[in-house]
Amino acid sequence: MVNQLIWHGHANFQIITSELNILIDPWFEGNPSAKIGSEELQRVDLVLVTHDHGDHLGQAVEICKRTGAHLGTIVEVAGKCRSLGVPHDQILNGIGFNIGGTVDFKNIQVTMAQAHHSSEQGSCIGFIISLPRGGPCMYHAGDTGIFSSMQLWGELYDIDLAILPIGGVFTMDSRQAALACKLLNCKKAVPMHWGSFPVLEQNTEKFKKELEKTAPQTELIVMNPGDRISI
Repeated sequence: MVNQLIWHGHANFQIITSELNILIDPWFEGNPSAKIGSEELQRVDLVLVTHDHGDHLGQAVEICKRTGAHLGTIVEVAGKCRSLGVPHDQILNGIGFNIGGTVDFKNIQVTMAQAHHSSEQGSCIGFIISLPRGGPCMYHAGDTGIFSSMQLWGELYDIDLAILPIGGVFTMDSRQAALACKLLNCKKAVPMHWGSFPVLEQNTEKFKKELEKTAPQTELIVMNPGDRISI
């Protein structure tokens, strides 16, 4: 089976491999861009959460409790989710993990990266996900502004696909995201966190122009909510 990526709008992505069904920031109910509800997901193996704002934590707790999925997130958010009913043995590393740390889960590796943003508990984070058997290395930046040490992650990892916010106001805008691609030296980029609310950037045209100027080596992949691509 070819690895697949589905965008459910905002920062909500689903990664499907031959063995695993992974969700990142599973905000379905209340998400104006989502085409399906969380109840339609019958099998989920791993849920990754970048921070505990409602539009990112979303239905993570309910999905884990209903499907038995494991939860990967920073320690403080893991504790919050455990207090809301996620069993201890479904939390990666028992208590979560932290920035710079890597955990293994059924042949994939998940590394936690920093993000510059606010959160109710803990710190906002991103994830670098390395799929097995020569599969792609993906970076989901979470909600963040640009930061110079993105370059270090680009040196440490051969990033095939970077998923970056471009909406502005709460995160990077298109200009910052294009420079982020240069720092990360990523092969491809999927923009996220746009179009969900009126205050955010409403299309990807500015990002396309900025990318052509700043990081022409990075291929732009534009997804619309509900789209599925092979990775």
